[in-house]
Order: sequence, then structure tokens, then C-alpha cells
Amino acid sequence: MDPATAPHPAPSADPPSADRPSAEPRSADRPSADPPRAGADQVAGLRADLSDAGYTVEGVEEILGPVAAAALHRGHTGPAMRATASGEGCAPLIRLWALGRPVDDDTLDAALPRTGAAGLRAMGLLGADGSAGCDLRPYGDETHTWWVASDHGETVTHGPLPVDHVLGVGGASTTLSSWTPRPQVERALDLGTGCGVQALHLSTHVGSVTATDISDRALAYAAFNAALNGMDLDLRAGSLFEPVVGEQFDLIVSNPPFVITPRAEGVPQYTYRDGGARGDGIVAGLVRSVGDYLTPGGIAHFLGNWESRAGEDWRDRVGGWLEGTGLDAWVIQRDQQDPAEYAETWVRDGGHLPGSPEFEALHDAWLDDFAARGVATIGLGVVTLHKPATPRDPWRDLVESPGPVATPMGPSVLSGVWARNWLAERSPDELLDIAWEVADDVTEERVGRPGAPDPAVIQLRQGGGLRRTVRLDTLGAALVGVCDGELTARQALQAIAGLLDADPDAVLRQGVDLVTELVTAGMLWQGAGTDSGRTASQRHIQR
Repeated sequence: MDPATAPHPAPSADPPSADRPSAEPRSADRPSADPPRAGADQVAGLRADLSDAGYTVEGVEEILGPVAAAALHRGHTGPAMRATASGEGCAPLIRLWALGRPVDDDTLDAALPRTGAAGLRAMGLLGADGSAGCDLRPYGDETHTWWVASDHGETVTHGPLPVDHVLGVGGASTTLSSWTPRPQVERALDLGTGCGVQALHLSTHVGSVTATDISDRALAYAAFNAALNGMDLDLRAGSLFEPVVGEQFDLIVSNPPFVITPRAEGVPQYTYRDGGARGDGIVAGLVRSVGDYLTPGGIAHFLGNWESRAGEDWRDRVGGWLEGTGLDAWVIQRDQQDPAEYAETWVRDGGHLPGSPEFEALHDAWLDDFAARGVATIGLGVVTLHKPATPRDPWRDLVESPGPVATPMGPSVLSGVWARNWLAERSPDELLDIAWEVADDVTEERVGRPGAPDPAVIQLRQGGGLRRTVRLDTLGAALVGVCDGELTARQALQAIAGLLDADPDAVLRQGVDLVTELVTAGMLWQGAGTDSGRTASQRHIQR
């Protein structure tokens, strides 16, 4: 998975357990290959060659087909070898870089005429035996196509990874890129850039991108990828915030080295996932310190893992990190694992196979570490922090959302931050004096027994964003039913109170609570005719 004055605890000096069997070697003992390097003319020719060869996301999908592509995603190369046997289109390039199979010079000269096999060797992308020097794959989003170089994974190496392994595009990096809010801003920081995946995305909506990493190999890959994709990055070496002390950014994005790893002898410390802290200390330190590096109104967005002891609510633990920061926080726990499942995930991630002595020894090391600290569960989620532009009490929203969500989620995250900011600066009376309308992706469901005079359940269902469901009572259903952008909430609630013969003040209080909940969820918008001091662009952001 895809991790300074910020807290950055040193590795633990605790002695290893005498009861744990040795499992050496626990990471690959082979030397890591040098990252590729190239001049401007070389990468320009390679970029044109890759494009002309159809080595794009769409081109690879066309050659592989859905079955082979899915198998390759699972780490099984057989179907992809069959799909590329014809040698047509970009098939030789898939074999070379994605499958790690040798390709002869004549084939590469024909596929990449500007660069050729000799040019690939000069850049470090091809070995003397015709095998790839690294992984190089097409990658993109809805509107952009890029190429990303990284170290080969265990699908190609067939064994444990070196501790200085540089990860390519993976599940964590694509999750982060999908969830990242993307306002048009001047300065952004990619903290722990790795091979530069997040920086690629940031370059599409940010004036100046700074990217940092503690790994020189990672920065070399990031530099090559930036050049290959025609980007200008400010790359800096150092741990966490060390390279940017005293600076501030409008947007900070990070896939930090958050993996909880035992501080025990023989356990590999992979630089791409392990920041050297005990437990969840890396994420805790990031939460506590990131505000110093945000401009007023700036946003920080990153993935994280956090521990919970028996009987402890994860919200209390993460909420404790937020105390005293002054930051707004929207933290979404997407999954929760027990110690055994978490350990299995990360031992396998390092290339160790279940049932091997190395796997069992490492798995025991994880379980020993969790047991020693009383950890019962580990949460996995997304953290969005916002620095208020003006002094006020921060808002906090720590929720669980394990189900399917919209793709990409970034627009919903950005509008959700804006909605919460807007609510934090408004009084109940101001909410009541707005004419609301129901968001376009919201539907109403009524469930009841056949022939029953009234539904047993009335609920709203959101089609986008977190795809939330909100259950309504009679008053709530009546209010939402008239939210068409014409009547203010106050006018509607006063009429509803009369129809229900209910206390008007109590109805208004209940209405404010419901409006707050639905605006927070993105289910209510301000009507186009509402005169509340918002600009047209702000209305667009919320929508």
C-alpha cells in the first residue's frame, strides 16, 4: 500500500522477543535497481513513442480484455501472457513492463522507433538481457493520460520486496486520488510522494506543486515521471514536513507511511509504508501538526490507520488527536480489521506467502505487538482537515461509511467541506430563512404493508457522495416534500406545525436539526433564488 518539526517518533529500541523464531531473510537481499533517468529530449521521444504505440490505459485494456486484466490485478500473469501472444499493438510493451518478460531489440525498435532498445537502456528502462529495468505503465483519470515508472512488484520478482521498494500505482494511491478534493489553488504539497502519483493529479488544478519524500530512490522515480509527463515539480528530500519548515500550502495531500508495524528485530521496515513510529503514531503526528503548514482556508487530505483498545471508540482516539489543533475535521472510517486480518494483509503485501516460515514468524510479530499494547481493532479510513479562514470553533464529523460511494469522491468531499464550513458560520435563524431544494441525486422511498393506509418507513436515499440513507418522520417528510426552492424553511415549518397541531417552536427546532443534517449530507441545496450573500461560484461548489 501506498506515507520538520512535526512529531516523528524514532523506531523503538525494544528488544526482540526471545520466544519468536527467526525468519531470515524477511526482505529481499538483492540490490535494488537504479531508478530510470533521462534528459528532456529522451523523455519527449519516449512519450511520443508510447502514445503512438497505443500504450495507454485504453490500449492496454483493449489488448488484455477484462478477464486477463482482472487476473493481472490479482497477481496472476498467465491470462495476460496469452492475451499478448500475438504481439499486436502495445502487446510487447505490456510483456516488457507489466509482466516483466524479456523482449528482443528488434521488436522494441519497431514498437518505439524514436527511442529504440538502445534508448531504453540508456534511460535504465531495459536491461542487457532484454528484461525491463523497472515497471512502466499507463495511468490516467477521466481526462488525463500519464505513464508511471516504479519498481517491479512481487508479481514479477516472485519473492519478498526490498525495504527500499518504490511502489507504483496501487489500491491506496487510486483511493486517495479518487477521494481528494480538487479546488483550483496556487500551492499544494504532496507529502511522501513516492513515485509521484498524487503529484500528477495535483498538477491538473494547482499552480505550483511541491513533493517530498524521505527516499532518494522514490524522488528519483518521481523526477523521471514528472519529466516523462511534462510536469514541473519542486522535489525535496526529507522526512515528513522537514523539507518545508516555515512554509504553508493551500492543499496538502498525503498517502503517508501509515502501516502499523512491529518495532521488533527481523521485521522489515519498508520505506513506502512504514514511517518508523510505534503503533499509529505517524497518523497521530500528522493530524496534530499539519495545521501549521496550511494557509487559512487550506485543506489537508490523507489516508490513515488507527488503533482502538477493547471498549474504546475509534472516534474518541482520533478525536483526541484533534484537540487543540483548531482544525475542522471530517474523518470517515471505511473499514475495520482485527489484528490477525491486519497482520495478514501487510505480511502478504511484503511478498511473503501464507504457510511459509517467514510469513508465520512475521504474523506472530504483528500479533505480539498488538497484544502487548492491548489493540483490539484497527480502523482504515480517510482524513480531511480544514483550517478555518477566520476565528471560530471548529466543526468535527467522525463517521463510519463502509459501503459503496461515488467515484470519484473528490467533488463530494469538497462540497461537503464547504457545506460544513457554511453551517459553522450560520445561526439557526439564518437556516430557517433560506428556501431549500432537494439535491438532484436524492430519491424518497416509502415502505409499507400492502393495503396499509400509511407507510411504515419513509427515507431519503442519496445516489452520489457517501450514498447515505436518512430516515424521516412525518414532520421531516412533510418538510422535504415542499423543499422546492420557493418557500423558506421557516414558512414551511410554520405551515406544517399548523397542520399537525404541534408546538411551533418545537417544530422549528426539529426542522433546524433536520436541515443541518441534510445540508451536511449534501441532500439539500440552497434554492437558486435565495439571497444569502453567496456567490454563484459558491452555489456551484455546494452542488
